[in-house]
Amino acid sequence: MHDPAAHDPQPAAPGPRARLLPEPRLLSGVYGLVLASALAAALDSPDEQTDPGSDAVWVLFTAVAAAAAHGYAHVLAHRMSADDSGLRVGLRAMLAEWPVVAAAVPTVVFLLTAVPSWWTESDAVNAALLFNTVVLAVGGAWTARRAGRGWPASLRAGTGDMFIGLVIIGANALIK
Repeated sequence: MHDPAAHDPQPAAPGPRARLLPEPRLLSGVYGLVLASALAAALDSPDEQTDPGSDAVWVLFTAVAAAAAHGYAHVLAHRMSADDSGLRVGLRAMLAEWPVVAAAVPTVVFLLTAVPSWWTESDAVNAALLFNTVVLAVGGAWTARRAGRGWPASLRAGTGDMFIGLVIIGANALIK
């Protein structure tokens, strides 16, 4: 008779779902989109003189700072676990957060298109918010499909991610 408390000396092979879980890059991308959207909305104030170039720099700088901080948090976690990995591992952990910065790039581009007065900064921010919301929805559904979920669950995941973007759009409209 098999004793359920006894441990099998061979670990079980990961199931198909374990291999298909979303990669940290995708999760960091969602974080970067939300960060860029919220910051662009906050920087676009109707009471202030518009400066889309400065706002684009702030969005990019904040994404880089957030990525570095998240990577550094990983470094601290390794140190707390008594893993003496060194500077190279720490730098690699910080550089691994590049998706946060990459996800902010479309917002930066939208803001920069307002610099030569092709449209207003407010229009650029609104376009960036809509674009980011669509990317959140598509990315959420795609990630769920990659994780092995069916279409109904994937569409619910995409809708949930899209809701984050819609909350930012709603807050932008209400606060201004």
